[in-house]
Amino acid sequence: MKSPEQIELAKLQNRLTKRFHKACADYSLIEDGDHILIGLSGGKDSLALVELLGKRAQIYVPKFRVTAVHVRVRERAYISDISYLQSFCDEFRVPLIVRDTEIGESLTGAAGQTAQRSNSDNGQTAQRSEKDPCFLCSWYRRKALFDVAAKLGCNKIAFGHHKDDIVETLMMNLIFDGKFSTIYPKLQMNKMPLQLIRPLCLIEEKDLRRYAELRGYEKQKQPCPFEKNSSRANIKEFITQLEQMNPNVRDSIWGAIARFDKNA
Repeated sequence: MKSPEQIELAKLQNRLTKRFHKACADYSLIEDGDHILIGLSGGKDSLALVELLGKRAQIYVPKFRVTAVHVRVRERAYISDISYLQSFCDEFRVPLIVRDTEIGESLTGAAGQTAQRSNSDNGQTAQRSEKDPCFLCSWYRRKALFDVAAKLGCNKIAFGHHKDDIVETLMMNLIFDGKFSTIYPKLQMNKMPLQLIRPLCLIEEKDLRRYAELRGYEKQKQPCPFEKNSSRANIKEFITQLEQMNPNVRDSIWGAIARFDKNA
């Protein structure tokens, strides 16, 4: 006799898997011969991405490989248990690479231009200040991922962005930069032979959060110190307030993104 939690887990796992496969099919995210690098931060989203892609890679068609990369930024005081990440990746037959990096002196000059191009390729504008700790951390992490992808010969990088991330990014770009842009399920980089894919794009954060609880995902030893004090955190709260006027506001925004993308 299964417990209520076991029944809930089975239903949730089925829903997540279906939406993952739908995203991969709708946006042609995975193709035969791919070598996909997974950005593994250690949070619930990237752990779920390793699990879903790891399981999918064990199915014969399409035949593709995955490698997870965890980037540690020296100046950022949040810590993941590397031994846990290794055992988690081993469970799903996903090789793990740990890469250390550090934030440079500034993002001015050529470095700043590269950062702006990188953000543009990702569907995110780069008007926010280089003093923004999230901007700096994100850019240097991505640079490290691009370097590893080039060395391994990966043709795609998978990120754990979910549906709510895409909605929130649109709102951030509208409010702070005055642009209707966001991160998309699949994007071809302009300056390098890489595609960025987001297989969790049809999955809601609340489902990932509950799945992580039921599966017993280990939380990061020390979370990001800016996690609750950032522009994204403020946007999350803003959208929660909008839900008081329209409980389906997230779906409405997602619909606008989908229609805009088709007409672009």
